[in-house]
Amino acid sequence: MTDRLFLAAALSDDARHALVSRLEVMLPGGPPGRVVPPANWHLTLRFLGAVTELQRDLLLAGLDGDLDVAPLRVRLTGLGAFPRAARATVLWVGAEDSEDGLIRLAEGCEQAARDVGLAPEERPFHPHLTLARIRPARSVAALLDGADEAGVGFPVEAVTLYRTITGGSGTRYEQVDRVALAGR
Repeated sequence: MTDRLFLAAALSDDARHALVSRLEVMLPGGPPGRVVPPANWHLTLRFLGAVTELQRDLLLAGLDGDLDVAPLRVRLTGLGAFPRAARATVLWVGAEDSEDGLIRLAEGCEQAARDVGLAPEERPFHPHLTLARIRPARSVAALLDGADEAGVGFPVEAVTLYRTITGGSGTRYEQVDRVALAGR
């Protein structure tokens, strides 16, 4: 049996509430497209896809050695779009930290995924939180030009393994496990 899994940095409840408030100001009409519910907000570090129970267990054991990152503070920044503003399919809020900790976390997650036989991630890591999925693609350039920074900060003290659950009530993410950041 396999599960559809991913590794992410979870938002604190305070950050989630603060971002909801900021978005009401930044996007008074709400984001375009199918909005991701705040309960599903996270910063994906590595999408894993279909993972067996054995791979999951080995991955969690390996993360402990591959995550040489101390707890860090992340700041949510401005709005952006994938693949580009003129033809967006995803609207997101960027994320950054002062020590490149998110990048190092993503690298550690990538190494742990490869160590259990998962295919390498081909896309470059771009730390972000997905706000909405837009179908069909459309321009959001004017929306991005007028948007302020989110300016919301939160601590990242662990990497969380999530399971994607789909069904009649939509997609939701269930926490499977957490690996605390200790740094070396």
